[in-house]
Amino acid sequence: MRPTEHARSVDEVLDLVTTFGGDRYDEDITQLDHALQCAALAAADGAPDDMVAAALLHDVGHLLALAAAERFRDGTDDGHEATGAAWLTPLFPPSVTGPIGAHVRAKRHLTAVDPDHLSRLSPASTRSLVVQGGPLTDAEAEAFAANPVAADALALRRWDDLGKVDGLTVASLATYADLLERLAVIRPGR
Repeated sequence: MRPTEHARSVDEVLDLVTTFGGDRYDEDITQLDHALQCAALAAADGAPDDMVAAALLHDVGHLLALAAAERFRDGTDDGHEATGAAWLTPLFPPSVTGPIGAHVRAKRHLTAVDPDHLSRLSPASTRSLVVQGGPLTDAEAEAFAANPVAADALALRRWDDLGKVDGLTVASLATYADLLERLAVIRPGR
């Protein structure tokens, strides 16, 4: 499967996740398991549907890189947050894509303002933090906190950090298909 320039349908998004979600990238669990755990955490916290969708799809940029045979290279930042948000933008509202596009910056913010946050990151997330620019400076952290999407990106980041439990049983990808269809702004036949 080679994805289109921008997501055109929920089916295309689900196909991408299904096709490439078995990859473990740099974690102990698959990307699909991570996505499902993040969505389950968001739902358990009573998050609105758009944030559950953001949690489910936040790492779609990694899957796009796999689909394009552009594996993440050690020592480089793949920019998956921007790639994923841009690919999803024509299909989903900013309330979904905004937090996705800011979730790496949210990690950098949390490690800058919370001295204990770094110790709670997975080894893979700790390694990627370095290539993503490390903790934000004080000025960058202040600017990030003023961004209207910051609160949602921080919530997404916290689910991202927690959604890495090997063997955890959560709802399947099919469970989220209707939710994604409700949120999609482009529908078949439009």
